[in-house]
Amino acid sequence: MKLNKTFLAVAATLPLLSTNVFADAVTAADLKERVFGSLFGEYYMPDTDKTESAAWNYMEKDWGYGVELGYYLTENWALRAEYARMEMQSKLDGTNVDGNRYGIDALYHLGNMPSVYLVGGLKRMDAGQSTTAFNLGLGYKHFFNQNFALFAEANRYQGIDESYGDAGIKLGMTYLFGTAAAKAAPTPAPAPAPVRAQPVAPVAVADTDSDGVPDNIDKCAGTPAVHKVDASGCTVYVEKMAAVGDIDIEVRFPFDSAVVGAEQRADVDNLGAFMQRFTESTVMIEGHASNTGNPAYNMRLSERRANAVADILKNNFDVDPSRISAVGYGVTRPRVEGNTSEAHAANQRIEAKVTAKIKEPVLR
Repeated sequence: MKLNKTFLAVAATLPLLSTNVFADAVTAADLKERVFGSLFGEYYMPDTDKTESAAWNYMEKDWGYGVELGYYLTENWALRAEYARMEMQSKLDGTNVDGNRYGIDALYHLGNMPSVYLVGGLKRMDAGQSTTAFNLGLGYKHFFNQNFALFAEANRYQGIDESYGDAGIKLGMTYLFGTAAAKAAPTPAPAPAPVRAQPVAPVAVADTDSDGVPDNIDKCAGTPAVHKVDASGCTVYVEKMAAVGDIDIEVRFPFDSAVVGAEQRADVDNLGAFMQRFTESTVMIEGHASNTGNPAYNMRLSERRANAVADILKNNFDVDPSRISAVGYGVTRPRVEGNTSEAHAANQRIEAKVTAKIKEPVLR
């Protein structure tokens, strides 16, 4: 997988992780009997058996995209049809193993929260081979208003006529057509009759979301019951460092060399630009070698190559050395077993493991 695809996915995800994603102002009743359409990108992860099988052309993890069209039947249930283009490649020689996926899903939204939902359905795929699978998954939608939302969804695809268990993660946007049905205005409570010679008892202020903050000063209505809130009724977040992506850097070295040529710099430059943008991110550069020649020498060669990539980040992008680590694994962690030229090509690689700061809600 090329760095440019992974770089875009990580860069797009970080701003969402830093947003108060539970502050939706849309209720389940606002979605009932409405049509919606979605566009999405998907990171698809084939079963290990597919990545190591010639019958599946050693299918690699890769990206796809697709469209959805659905309808909210009730406040909890929805149906949708899906089409996805699976842009897969062979991890041995980079040839196409792409295909199509189409099917239908049922969505169940949990309780009175329109954002969190369970999904299950039936799919037909023709990437590598033509097979049928059923899928189960979990999704989350962040509504900016009653018409527009961003969503993330994870699915497990279990083969029916072939034994495999794939997985996929979607990121996309949804548009709801029309408007929500008008809500009846609540009937005002009758004014209490005045009582002479007795003080009128104060009227208690409601706390609709039961977070301990009265509605008249609650700036974040509808916060989940499990979230800790501040004096304004908004979720309290904590920042922490967490892994956000494993990246293969496409660098080909001359025989017995640790020099990164100018024609091999595209992936390294993209990684450097990413670390300049996210100044608190860190990276571990891993060097790997093919199983040819002396293992001890290959270990040292993989260390030199990892350090060569790390030096480019330090010297060309002014990335603080404390944010960069480099290590060589030689032939100890092969991606593909065997002594073929394809296996050697797949195992001689540089990998980057990126960690960045994200925000998570504090639970009660």
